[in-house]
Amino acid sequence: MKIKTCKVHVLVLLFSVVSFSCAGEGILQLNNPYTEDEGKQTVLYESFSERPKHLDPAVAYSSNEYAFIAQIYEPPFQYHYLKRPYQVVPLTATRMPEVVYLNPRGEKLGQGIKDGDIAFTDYIIEIKPGIRYQPHPALAKAAEGDYQYHQLNPAQIDAVRSLNDIKNTGSRELTAEDYVYQIKRLAHPKMQSPIAEIMKNYIVGFDEYAKQVKDKPKTGLKDLPMDGVTALSRYQYRIRIKGKYPQFIYWLAMPFFSPMPWEADQFYDQPGLADKNITLDWFPIGTGPYLMAENNPNRRMILLKNPLFHLETYPTEGEYEDQKKHLLVDAGKQLPFIDKVVFMLEKEAIPYWTKFLQGYYDASGIASDSFDQAIQFTGSGGVALTPSMLEKGIQLQTAVTTSSFYLGFNMLDTTVGGITEQSRKLRQAIAIAVDYEEFISIFMNGRGVVAQGVLPPGIYGFDDKSGINPYVYEWQDGRAQRKNIAVAKQLLSEAGYGNGIDSKTNEALILYFDTTSTSVDDRPRMNWYRKQFEKLGIKLVVRATDYNRFQEKMRTGNAQLFVWGWNADYPDPENFFFLLYGANSKVQYGGENAANYHSPEFDRLFEKMRNMDNGEQRYQIIQQLQDIVRRDSPWVFGFHPKNFSLFHGWYKNIKPNLMANNQLKYTRIDIAERDLKRQEWNKPVFWPLVLGVAVFVAMMMPALKAYRRRTRETRR
Repeated sequence: MKIKTCKVHVLVLLFSVVSFSCAGEGILQLNNPYTEDEGKQTVLYESFSERPKHLDPAVAYSSNEYAFIAQIYEPPFQYHYLKRPYQVVPLTATRMPEVVYLNPRGEKLGQGIKDGDIAFTDYIIEIKPGIRYQPHPALAKAAEGDYQYHQLNPAQIDAVRSLNDIKNTGSRELTAEDYVYQIKRLAHPKMQSPIAEIMKNYIVGFDEYAKQVKDKPKTGLKDLPMDGVTALSRYQYRIRIKGKYPQFIYWLAMPFFSPMPWEADQFYDQPGLADKNITLDWFPIGTGPYLMAENNPNRRMILLKNPLFHLETYPTEGEYEDQKKHLLVDAGKQLPFIDKVVFMLEKEAIPYWTKFLQGYYDASGIASDSFDQAIQFTGSGGVALTPSMLEKGIQLQTAVTTSSFYLGFNMLDTTVGGITEQSRKLRQAIAIAVDYEEFISIFMNGRGVVAQGVLPPGIYGFDDKSGINPYVYEWQDGRAQRKNIAVAKQLLSEAGYGNGIDSKTNEALILYFDTTSTSVDDRPRMNWYRKQFEKLGIKLVVRATDYNRFQEKMRTGNAQLFVWGWNADYPDPENFFFLLYGANSKVQYGGENAANYHSPEFDRLFEKMRNMDNGEQRYQIIQQLQDIVRRDSPWVFGFHPKNFSLFHGWYKNIKPNLMANNQLKYTRIDIAERDLKRQEWNKPVFWPLVLGVAVFVAMMMPALKAYRRRTRETRR
């Protein structure tokens, strides 16, 4: 009897496993990393690798911070999502600003004025009425009209662990004073805004205001006026800047100039809240399409659709090809399309990549380890998706970034610096020898474009047809080819270093390369740089150090060669050429001219070009600036990175926009298609379990038979 029961149990187990397998194939996703049932919500799944340090728009200035705050805060202007070249358009503003030029007495100038006559420029900005802040405790009011949480007592603060523990929220209308208040915050020394030093050169009264409020709390800024920034009415404010600075409109499209209600500082500055990470850097407050619902940097961060978001619609026009690419399907529809954005912490590339292929992330970059799995090179040198990616319906988007990476020379150095013909030829020889085409191929999987000058593609003045660096390249068969190493050796000899030997000392030329690349993974790159200099007989000594020590060397001028980079703040050539402007020397003035390059000819043309409107005259000056820098070679022009991004087929409205950071509101997800693909790609595989059970049964049968035989013998 017992033996028969065991057989039945085994058969039932086997039948159950098979049945579960068949029933679950179309239902279960046992590897789903998300526990919550999102229901009918449209959810976008993204990732992050490190906690954003700042979510306060006055101090945030990095891409991982902008990934969040650009969805929450709204400056008065933004970049058009579809149009190229990049175009600034109104966001919360009713129209583009009224620009008024003034003389030194503050009187309006008439027609036909010269740039030299302009002492001040007024930007008069009118914002849309009816825009409201997201629900937030800082704006909650009691029945009698007072703010409910602006004077929390110690017991109330002790009871709070998170902002979500504060029960009530409130909202109010956005006003022009909120934009004025934010600019005052930028000036406060305790904020340490990264653009304060720049703005004091432009906004009238900015520097004076900073000195006036240096010992005052932020909560006192509301009633202290700044000369250059004034609210003219509830919905209109004026910013007065010094002289003429057309690029100021680009700053007005950055999160720095987003509005901030004074109530936020009043609420967050209460003693004890910062100890619980209840600060503006953790819980922002804006008028944008999303609000921060959860900030758990050790696991996930969640953005939810702002229930009070004002009316904004998807663009109705773009470039010629946008219609064919289905980028205008949602034209005129209300934004945003996504209800919830979940950012999961992913520190390792392989698990992230695996989840993307399973459909659990909607988009992905391409790590070096996964590059060959995703990308193949065509015969013409182009790139395409591999068959396995195409089979999944994955989309590839590529875009050359508005960034430049370069090998810099310290122009104050007695060996590699200076503007003498000897030092120029030394730098030009090195520029030919350092083969950045090879660097891009080896270390970047081809994801980059070799730089021919200061400007990257997409910036006004960039010339992609004839604008090669003639000191490093020459045209051959219609293509720019790097000059032969023999040319570099001849230049080196003319510079007084034939075969890498200093003719003055008769000793080998030794150069020093300062870097923060200190890990084992960085060694191949450092060895590559050594080999580039070995082509010329030059010994390169790599001096690796921590970032703080490296910064100190750069500030004091004790570095000789270094690698640096710059990402455009706004799409204007001034934002790149200023990196070589003499008045921005890092050693002398603490500016961004890390090479400490100084050329009177370059500085004169830069000052003439910087505030000009785009046109033929400005374009020609830009080409002259390029020629000067190519000749003097304070940089070995390196490369402009090329972004490769992958998107699943259900990810809609994809168009690279290297200036805008608020793309999430334009994104649409086809959740029905995503659900089908997830089920198809993640069917539970039970046959190994079935096989295991069958093997187990087969192994158990002899034992069961032996047990039965012994039992019978015992009974006899």
